Amino acid sequence: MYDNNGQLISVELDSWYRLPAEERLLGGELQSSPSESRPHTAQHNIGVGVDMKPTAKPLKQLLMGRRKFLSGAAALGVGAGLSAPAIASRVAAEEIAEIAWRDRDLPFIGTEETYSTDELIAKIAFNDDHAEFLKSLGLSDLGSSRISAMDDAGLNVQILSVHTPGVQNIPGREGIDFAYRLNKTIANGPMVTYPGRFQAFATLPLQDPAASADELERAVREDGFVGAMTNGHIGNKFLDHPDFEPVLARAEALGVPIYLHPGFPPKEVFDIYYRITRPGYNEDNQDYIFSGSGYGWHQEVLTQALRMIMTGSFDRFPKLKIIIGHMGEGLPFYFERILEDLGEVTERSLEKPIGQYFTDNFWFTTSAFPRSDLLHLLLKHVNVDRVMFATDYPFADMKQQTDWFRAVHLPREAKEKIAFRNAEKLFGIKVVRHKGPRPRPR
Repeated sequence: MYDNNGQLISVELDSWYRLPAEERLLGGELQSSPSESRPHTAQHNIGVGVDMKPTAKPLKQLLMGRRKFLSGAAALGVGAGLSAPAIASRVAAEEIAEIAWRDRDLPFIGTEETYSTDELIAKIAFNDDHAEFLKSLGLSDLGSSRISAMDDAGLNVQILSVHTPGVQNIPGREGIDFAYRLNKTIANGPMVTYPGRFQAFATLPLQDPAASADELERAVREDGFVGAMTNGHIGNKFLDHPDFEPVLARAEALGVPIYLHPGFPPKEVFDIYYRITRPGYNEDNQDYIFSGSGYGWHQEVLTQALRMIMTGSFDRFPKLKIIIGHMGEGLPFYFERILEDLGEVTERSLEKPIGQYFTDNFWFTTSAFPRSDLLHLLLKHVNVDRVMFATDYPFADMKQQTDWFRAVHLPREAKEKIAFRNAEKLFGIKVVRHKGPRPRPR
């Protein structure tokens, strides 16, 4: 339901598409799309080695096919004993399967795929149980088991990043040397053993910003890394602090992005916002999850992104590229409120409207949020050229997410952009095609 620039055709069409399948396809009479009265431009495949073919049946044809299915089922008695919603659910499932089959050959680049080492896990785990949990996930597996999981999911390339918080809170020479070892582990390991299947974000010793800038440049120029990932606060600061301008300046000069991944909050923040002291309510580390993946992480990344905008980071470094994951870390939900409440008060302090920075300087990934409604909400505010696929492996199921995206109701051209083309363009890489067709979904 998007034009060639990735924008919604209209609020009316967007609202129609968000109706449940049974309301779109049944509703007493088969409802027609608001787009049927509008000029229609067919979407086409693009790219090297891809035939220029229509990517989907015209919407009216799809709907007529579903109408025939319903009438045929009734005539044959297939729907006997089934309610209209049940039949509609079957129709919706058929439509999803059809889209997934159409896009079964879709290549994927995973832009947030995690690794660690036993040495790092020993440093960052908050207790023995946490360490065992991290080890059990297979974070340190960078060989055949990971490749097998990628092949099963149809994920062609993983862009590797170290598990949060990496080494950014380790001070001095220890942090600098540790970052170098981790980066070299990837450069001399999986990137060599499996050419084209792995890329990487550099790990940086952010307690020393100057050393971090140098390690970023070394990793990009010497090891072929595609950018850097940071993990939340550094001490009691975010990247908008003047201390980190050498890192931002170097990333801009190199033309590589910084991925803002969340990290666990400082103790003072944790104690005020997240700590649970009532007996019986924290036996399973609830406050830890509350401060992290269950809630706190997403608020933290959006806060850091807004701080970078509001303190002029992108006015000083206008070509700086920032990535945020997890379907925008809540930004789509808050987007209009942010523009309304922060737009006016920043008019004199910033060089551009606050929303323009999200357009000019940010990219977004789908990591660990395989939800079509959230993807469409993100695309309501963000151009499709700025959205990339990610799985957040091994914390999320890789195959579940590639299967989900193959069935997403978007034009083929838009899906190719999200699945791999936007990443190819941003990172200057090329996807390695998966061998062999995937089986037809049942």
